[in-house]
Amino acid sequence: MKDVGAPVTAESLLGAYMQGVFPMAETRDDPDLFWVEPRWRGVLPLDRFRLSRSTIKQMRRATRTGSVTTSLDLDFEGVLAGCAARDETWISGRLIDLYRQLFAAGFAHSQEVWRGDRMIGGVYGVAIGGAFFGESMFSSETGGSKIALAVLVHRLRRAGYALFDTQFVTSHLLSLGAEEIRQDDYRRRLGAALALRPDRLGPEPSLEEVLQDMVQRRTQTS
Repeated sequence: MKDVGAPVTAESLLGAYMQGVFPMAETRDDPDLFWVEPRWRGVLPLDRFRLSRSTIKQMRRATRTGSVTTSLDLDFEGVLAGCAARDETWISGRLIDLYRQLFAAGFAHSQEVWRGDRMIGGVYGVAIGGAFFGESMFSSETGGSKIALAVLVHRLRRAGYALFDTQFVTSHLLSLGAEEIRQDDYRRRLGAALALRPDRLGPEPSLEEVLQDMVQRRTQTS
């Protein structure tokens, strides 16, 4: 449904997320937005997140050498730019402005991964109650977005979040533990998550801490 009569504001965007609806644009330069509510919804169970062996090795190597660091909300603009820097993107200028407003209000967050002073990956999304709505992620170096997602998932679990909404599922997300659920099931999970009051997402965990948590959970479920 095209947004024609009622302009989308940061407040109405939050309300849409709370109803299970999210916005998209057709192209980078599209002045209009349309609302999306999939019949089948992608979610990433926080206790089932997994990484490939190659990414785990990359994180262990980074832990030993100290070559990679992470941060939360340090460069939201940079993550937005990285996610939108594709030949084809649904992240329009209008959406970027709305996400900036949500970030300023404390609802949008970015998880960054750095090699020195260069960002090599990141993910951003919107947090309401105990629900996190993942919007997009990017890598400028192999594994960068996966490391960002691993750290973010760790933060969300530690803070007491209950839902990570990926909107859709892709083969990449499925490999990380995502699943597809029916719309009615999603609405139940969303309602329960929105009623929660989780802790703040800080402080920054070490990559070693994130890896240890993943190994421990894998041992408990095996």
